[in-house]
Amino acid sequence: MLKNVVEYRIDRRSGVATYLQIVQQTQQALRLGLLEPGDKLPTAREVVEATAINPNTVLKAYRELEREGLVEARRGLGTFVRRTLGAAPADSPLRAELADWARRAHAAGLDREDAAALFGAVLDENFPKGDQ
Repeated sequence: MLKNVVEYRIDRRSGVATYLQIVQQTQQALRLGLLEPGDKLPTAREVVEATAINPNTVLKAYRELEREGLVEARRGLGTFVRRTLGAAPADSPLRAELADWARRAHAAGLDREDAAALFGAVLDENFPKGDQ
């Protein structure tokens, strides 16, 4: 059950609340198939040790994930994935194509924010807001 372990990375300059970064990173791992039903999330203590954030922040994120029905807390055992999201496995051929695009964008001189803005614009053009 511990085969898939998510490692949270906190960007203190992003303007996104820390607990939301944990929620979003967990959701991304679920979408990519990096976390699957039955997998255990890191304990709050493990996340605190790895990221130097407040334990209550981790607990708030886990409560939000639980509220969304994605995870469940089992007293004395930890927090476990209940269900997955999306259908874009990490080994998808589309991922390889996207990685190639990202390398070309970087080689062309785009920084991370420029590439993200360009990709976001293309997503908006190809996925109308009602297609969620």
